[in-house]
Amino acid sequence: MSEHFDGESRFGSFDAALTVPEARLRRTSSPGLIGRLAKARLIAALPALAVGRLTVHLPDGTVHGGGDPGSSLHATLWIDDEAFFDAFASRGDIGVGESWMAGHFRTDDLVALLEIGIRNEAALPQVTWLTRLLNLGNDLQHRLRPNTRAGSRRNIHAHYDLSNALFSLFLDPAMVYSSAYYERADDTLAQAQQRKFRRLAEAVGLRAGAHVLEIGCGWGGFAIFAARTYGCRVTGITVSEEQFELATARVREAGLQDLVDIRFCDYRDVAGQYSHIVSIEMLEAVGREHWSTFFEVCHARLAPGGALAIQTIGMPDHRFEVYARHADWIQKYIFPGGMLPSLGAMIEAASGTTPLTLRWVDDIAPHYARTLREWRARFLDRLDEVHALGFDDRFVRMWEYYLASCEAMFKTRQISTLQLVMARAGE
Repeated sequence: MSEHFDGESRFGSFDAALTVPEARLRRTSSPGLIGRLAKARLIAALPALAVGRLTVHLPDGTVHGGGDPGSSLHATLWIDDEAFFDAFASRGDIGVGESWMAGHFRTDDLVALLEIGIRNEAALPQVTWLTRLLNLGNDLQHRLRPNTRAGSRRNIHAHYDLSNALFSLFLDPAMVYSSAYYERADDTLAQAQQRKFRRLAEAVGLRAGAHVLEIGCGWGGFAIFAARTYGCRVTGITVSEEQFELATARVREAGLQDLVDIRFCDYRDVAGQYSHIVSIEMLEAVGREHWSTFFEVCHARLAPGGALAIQTIGMPDHRFEVYARHADWIQKYIFPGGMLPSLGAMIEAASGTTPLTLRWVDDIAPHYARTLREWRARFLDRLDEVHALGFDDRFVRMWEYYLASCEAMFKTRQISTLQLVMARAGE
């Protein structure tokens, strides 16, 4: 685990500005039977909170609370529509996210609210067999989004082709859409993204004269960095039309056409051999059923003595099988067809059919929590421009929940950010 950065350093005062409660709205929805049971269980569980402090305001004006009165981790939850309880009881985490999107509840600190929920998982109402049963439709929908060549293009299009202008509102100037790496407490987002690039480049051993294949090149940030910094050639591939067009233009603007070649191409269709392969947060879009194919392609495309560097969001091994069996809110609304690998699952997929072995690995999860915090602040600071692009309030709430929930999961280590290097055994 990296020790360079304490993820709690300089952003402790952001949340009050990010999610300030509006004037309280009265609504009349009454929960059904399972919603009433979930409501009663939640209220009864509040005094048992072991971490943090939570205050809950119900539509009828009653207030309930619990937890450690002196805790610095605290949140207030205003439930404006008791349909929230039905949503949670029937659809679990998907229901909570949908309830936020529908405006059923508000909070003064969305990340803290979600963090309290995660850290008190044992005390709070749990997902039941009934919830799993009622969620079978979501599980089926996820399975009907396979990452075949055509399916991958559809799934990538649904997120990455939303609008280059949208992503430019909250990303750094290089438009890097992956975890940064903060070596210093005062690093800017742009500096930290370049530090991430350098860290991966040095880990995989980039040098002048290298020919790099970047699988999932995004808007060209790493390809431009590698060509400028090391003088190496880079072939970057993507199946996002928006990314392909802008990455090609950015390479041309940088005057690096002789070193960087951006292609609209599926990783399964790449030809040739490369001294190095780099893939930054693309493996999540490959799909479990295609991980072995991904590593087979990497093995086939690596020249003798070559090395592969991957950065990916990861699921802890002990939670992976349960996670892999059921769809979640992120998969339904943000990354269709997505599947987070675990470290063990990656090693199994790579070693099962190739001689690729793990040489180095690190988890930089706190850096992703900070990256997401910065993205969310930038996104919410430019809502007028988001709306001007044609995105409505429901989209804004969906994206705020996406960024906040991911931050909470990285802070609590529900998910990790793995950087790793693989090479052939014996080389």
